[in-house]
Parts: sequence; C-alpha cells; structure tokens
Amino acid sequence: MIITRRAFNTMLSLTGLAALAGLSPLRFISEAMAQTAADVAKPVSLPDMALGPNDAAVTITEYASMTCPHCAAFNEQVFPKLKKDYIDTGKIRYIFREFPLDIKAAAGSMLSRCIANGDAPKYFAVTDMLFRQQGDWVTKNTTETLTRIGKQAGLTQQQVEACLKDQALLDKIAADQKYASDILKVDSTPTFFINGEKIKGETSYEDFVKKINSLLKS
Repeated sequence: MIITRRAFNTMLSLTGLAALAGLSPLRFISEAMAQTAADVAKPVSLPDMALGPNDAAVTITEYASMTCPHCAAFNEQVFPKLKKDYIDTGKIRYIFREFPLDIKAAAGSMLSRCIANGDAPKYFAVTDMLFRQQGDWVTKNTTETLTRIGKQAGLTQQQVEACLKDQALLDKIAADQKYASDILKVDSTPTFFINGEKIKGETSYEDFVKKINSLLKS
C-alpha cells in the first residue's frame, strides 16, 4: 500500500469511506457549529495554499477531493476563467483546501503538498495536473503515475515514496478535514465558501460572477 494501515484507518474514520464501517460521515457534524467567515478563514494544521492578495474584498475557499470528477470538471471549465478575470487581476483571493474522499485522494493531496513545499502557485499547478490526469492515476496504476508526476516535478523516487508514507502530513490533512466537517459542515465536494457563505456542488462561472460582483460593489 502507498499509505500505511494506520493512515488508512485514519482516513476511514474521517471520510465518506466511514460508511463501509457502518458509520455515517454525518455523525461527525451532528453537533457542528454554524460556520462564520472567521471559522472559514482559519487554517487549522496546514498553511493555506492561496492565490490573490491577502486583503482582497472577496475570498473564495474551495474544499475538494483529488478523486472527485465534479472537482476536476470545475478545475477545467470554471477555475481558469475565475483566475483570469478575478484572481490575476487582484480582485479576489482564492484558497484551495484538501477534503479527500478516499485514500487515493489523500495520496494526491500529499504529493501536491510535497512538490510545492509551501509555494502556492506551484501547488495549484500540480493540483491542476492531477485533476487533468485523474482518469490515469485514480482508476489504474496509482503508484506508478503519482511517482512519474513527482519525478516530472523534480522529486526523486525516494522522495515521492517518503512523501506518500508521511504519517505526520496525512494526520494534518485528516485533522483539517475533520475541522471542515465538524465546524464548517462540509460533507461533499466541491464545496465553496464565498466570504463565509457556503455553496455546495458544481457551480457555473456565471453564478460565481453574480456573487463576486455583488460583493465587490457592496
């Protein structure tokens, strides 16, 4: 296995896989607090990977799973337009947070973190690559494909293997996911927060534009 058995058990307890153990993921959010913009703004264990100015009037926070096809579709069809029109022009700040729905998604997120090493633009570039090649590494040859992507990004095979077995990194991803479930009531991907307001599921570019522009004018 890419991830240790302990890691698998950790992920099992925090993601949709919990259903396989006779547990509903919703049990983790049954007593959740109502989210606020301040709750969303708080990074828990891992530093945020974000694009755009810190003082932007509008902040969009996305929770996504690297194996989620709807997340991949958003990444391909909607995000590039948001980046061109709003992020690159300094109008909004965009934060991407990991919410792995399975152990392969966790591995993909770990690889993005390791390759980027805190460099947000690099993190977004690797995440984009993983989404675009989702059909290859999720459904077949997961280890081989992730290793190849890691090497293309400058890691050695030993560094890729060490990354995918990094229990401390996985624990932080799991802790942040639990925070999202318990406090922010995230239970599916993609989930977006626009200045603290939650939007679930696939959302069109036009819907984002309406919301963003209304906030920019206020």
